[in-house]
Amino acid sequence: MSRSFRPSVLIVALALLAGACSSGSSHAPGAAASGGKGAVRIGVSIQDLEAQFYEDMVRGMREQAAKYGYSLAVVDANRDNARQQSQVEDFISQHDAAIILTPYDSQAIGSAIAEANRAGVPVFTADIASTSPLGHVIAHVASDNVQGGYQAGLLMCAAVHGHGEIAIIDQPEVTSVQDRVRGFKQAIAQHCPAVRIVADVDAGGQRDKANSDMGDLLQAHPHLAGVFGINDDSALGALAAVQAAGLAGKIQIVGFDATPEARAAIAKGWIYGDAIQHPEEIGKRVIEIVHAYLTGKHVPARVQIPVGTFTRADATQGGSAAR
Repeated sequence: MSRSFRPSVLIVALALLAGACSSGSSHAPGAAASGGKGAVRIGVSIQDLEAQFYEDMVRGMREQAAKYGYSLAVVDANRDNARQQSQVEDFISQHDAAIILTPYDSQAIGSAIAEANRAGVPVFTADIASTSPLGHVIAHVASDNVQGGYQAGLLMCAAVHGHGEIAIIDQPEVTSVQDRVRGFKQAIAQHCPAVRIVADVDAGGQRDKANSDMGDLLQAHPHLAGVFGINDDSALGALAAVQAAGLAGKIQIVGFDATPEARAAIAKGWIYGDAIQHPEEIGKRVIEIVHAYLTGKHVPARVQIPVGTFTRADATQGGSAAR
């Protein structure tokens, strides 16, 4: 009798074990809490980890993740969409509880997001949104870039005393930059309509390209009064060209981000001022949103972090910018 019962007991035990394992592998909200904090990993793909902004953002992510006991797998896409797509596939294969992206290509990233959706892995974006019709993003956390661009526009109006020709050193394929430029143009139109935007060039957010493009702008527009760089690499690249041309102080520069290097240039009067983002706050908030979702709470589809300004007065007083 005892021998005849052993196979059936084993079968029942295996069935119970399989059921327990399958219930613990879900990526649905609440799975992170039931799986134990130490076991929960979040995959993070950053478009360019060499940028100071993203270094600061990741620092905020790590600080907040540590509070919840999450581990972060942070990788650098190196401004390469194919690499970023592959990184998403790796996160899926590693059964990460969630994926956070700062897309390099807001359109092309959609197929990778859709792949994560099919695998049941929730996707969140930070700083840069997906504009693809493919794939579903749970929530997007970013600066209020329209408001930030508006702040930059107000700085420019003050810098050029309400009149003159200005240029924009742009990166139009990036959604956050599109918002910045829209806000910037709104402020110019409303507060200093005598200012004319005579050029809008795509430097890809890169300092060397901005330097080269600014040199061309100085040749094409000898009466240029100011330039708006959509990030600090763009502003600092423009500054290098202005200084090389012996025009420091004659052409006003407004940037965006207020990185330490830009702040030093602002303190010296080389850059008029910056719209200042709070990348660490973005990093912390996106982890908070991921945690809320994984523990079964409702989360907003979009979270905007206010943008302030940083001028020479802030630098000389040693204070932080207004929020």
